[in-house]
Order: sequence, then structure tokens, then C-alpha cells
Amino acid sequence: MEELPIIQKTYDLIKWYVPILNRLPRDHRFTLGDRMITGLYTLLEDLIQARYTRNRLDRLKAINSSLDILRYQTRLLLDFELVQPRRYEYASTLINDIGTDLGGWMKQQARR
Repeated sequence: MEELPIIQKTYDLIKWYVPILNRLPRDHRFTLGDRMITGLYTLLEDLIQARYTRNRLDRLKAINSSLDILRYQTRLLLDFELVQPRRYEYASTLINDIGTDLGGWMKQQARR
């Protein structure tokens, strides 16, 4: 079975983001950082599971809200000055690409 681009993009985001999150200052690493890392892994798991689910649309909507939470958490990193603006922009671009793919997948499922 061919890999879905959204799954690969999420995998790539995790590979890039987790080392950054693991280097957050102690007072943020064990709260925001851990939540974000858990959210990223859950996002990947949910996308893989959605691929094999018959009724995908409800699951995809839930994944979309998780992605939105990740967007806000990423913005908090910038607002707390925990990441450089260029890293924030890169993370936002990756998250938005995943969101675009997810939106397309949701539209495709809604037509069925």
C-alpha cells in the first residue's frame, strides 16, 4: 500500500519538531513540550488509523481539531519566545500543509 502524503508529512514534522521540543526550558518542557509531543504522536497514529477506517469523516474532523490545537501550541512557543521566528514559520508551514491535505481528504470523504 502506498504511503499517504499526509502521513509522510506528519512523520517528517515529528522528526523535525520533537528534538526542538525536547530542548525547551524545564518549566515549559514538561508541560507544553510534553503535550505537544504527545499530540504529534497521537496525530500520526490517528491518521494511520483513519486510513483503515470505513467511516473516516468523523475521525478526520477530530484529527482536524487536534491539528488546530497544535497550531495554537506552536504559536504559544513563539509568544513565549521559546522558538525563533524562522522555526515558528517553518513549523507553521508544515502544519498548514498537513491541514491542507486533511481538508482535501475530508472533502473527498464528504462526497462519498
